[in-house]
Formats: sequence, structure tokens, C-alpha cells
Amino acid sequence: MSGLHRLFFVLVIGASVLVGACGSSSSSPMTPSGPTTAVTIPQNASTMTVTAYSPNPVNVAVGTTIRWSNADSIVHTATADGGAFNSGNINGGGAFNFTFPTAGTFNYHCTIHPNMVGTVVVQ
Repeated sequence: MSGLHRLFFVLVIGASVLVGACGSSSSSPMTPSGPTTAVTIPQNASTMTVTAYSPNPVNVAVGTTIRWSNADSIVHTATADGGAFNSGNINGGGAFNFTFPTAGTFNYHCTIHPNMVGTVVVQ
């Protein structure tokens, strides 16, 4: 392998490693290492308000990961009103994880169905 080809190979491998390392663990479907609390988006959630995320409100300790699981057949989001987290689209059967590093009250909603609302209280 020539020096130029070797350099190209190293750059491609290095870029791949960096891209993988820069991914957000908060949206990863992998199991978090700390405490986890499940929140479910039930069937027909788009027609619900405060029951569209269950449980609601959800109370957790600092450092807990919440895993929102979409049990509905349509796309939803879990988006903090203040921008602290944003799941993007969660397809039916999909999930989104977010770890809460600080205490506070976090109101959130579905950007597709704004009537769907929830609250996370982190102590």
C-alpha cells in the first residue's frame, strides 16, 4: 500500500471512530448504565392530553434516564418546552432515552400533537 493510500485509509478509519464517538447517548436505544424510568406513549395518544405520557407526572432523582417508548402506531415526540431535550420523531415501537443531569421541573409535549403534554420532576 502506498503512503498516500495508507494516509487515506487512516483518515477514513479515524473519521469513522470520531463520528461514532460523537453520537448522543441520550437518544440511543441502548440500555443506560444508571437508574432508568419508563414512560409509555399509549395507543391513540394523539387524542389525549395529560394521559398521553404514562406516568405523568414522573418524579425521578438527578442522574436518572427516562426512556420514552412509543406504543402507538403513529409518530410522536417528547420535546421539552424549554429545549432541555428533544426526541425527534419516535416511530411506533421506537424509544428515546434522556438522562437528567440536574434538578428541575421539565414540562414537555409532542410537537406533532401539541395537546399531548407531560412533566418530569427531577429532585
